[in-house]
Amino acid sequence: MMVDSEDTPLLHIHDIQAGYGKISVLHGLTLDVYPSEIVSIIGPNGAGKSTLFKAVFGFLTPRSGSVWFGKNNITSLTPEKILKHEIAYVPQERTSFPDMTVEENLQMGMYVVGESVRMKPAMQRVFELFPRLAERRRQTVGTMSGGEQRMVEIARALMPEPRLLLIDEPSAGLAPVINKQVFATIRKLNMDYGTTILMIEQNARQALEISHRGYVVEDGYNRFNGSSKSLLHNPEIQQMYLGGTPRL
Repeated sequence: MMVDSEDTPLLHIHDIQAGYGKISVLHGLTLDVYPSEIVSIIGPNGAGKSTLFKAVFGFLTPRSGSVWFGKNNITSLTPEKILKHEIAYVPQERTSFPDMTVEENLQMGMYVVGESVRMKPAMQRVFELFPRLAERRRQTVGTMSGGEQRMVEIARALMPEPRLLLIDEPSAGLAPVINKQVFATIRKLNMDYGTTILMIEQNARQALEISHRGYVVEDGYNRFNGSSKSLLHNPEIQQMYLGGTPRL
């Protein structure tokens, strides 16, 4: 496995332009994520955040620009090939298999990368991260709450032990107690396992408080970027996205 320098981006998105049909959504967006960071992307609905993730993960072909993972140019690779680069993606839309058990859903996360030999230790690891799922391992996912299903989707993405996790709106539709657990797990994943995380999140304050750095995206452009602390203390960002003064 290639070891990346801490001063070299693990993910480098350069001047990406992308959209759907004749509609342009991203207009030259540039973004870096360094090894072992949590980086949050915040901004209004329709700003292009989810479009960016789709372009990175191969669901959408950029019109121009490039995406680099370490020394590898992964621009326009298929999602199957991007998975082989140890990148995982949890979209905002629900993607669990409702008629399958928790355990069967997690197994699917390993089968898609052809690493079934690592199944048992991988499952033990995600059950340590998500004890609630361990208790419900034989429960059919469709009978679980929306928050528990979200946990299943994140846990499945973690099965192959990705070096980079892209996660779109981890708190969407979650009850406050589950929301808190999910964010605590994201932080634990980063701190204890060193997983690099790029996260889109509407709860801007909560996202920035567990992140190292952040980007504010508006109308397909970077409007602000910097350390999470600097963004939390930026008066304009406070007024637009944080609903008050910072707690840090």
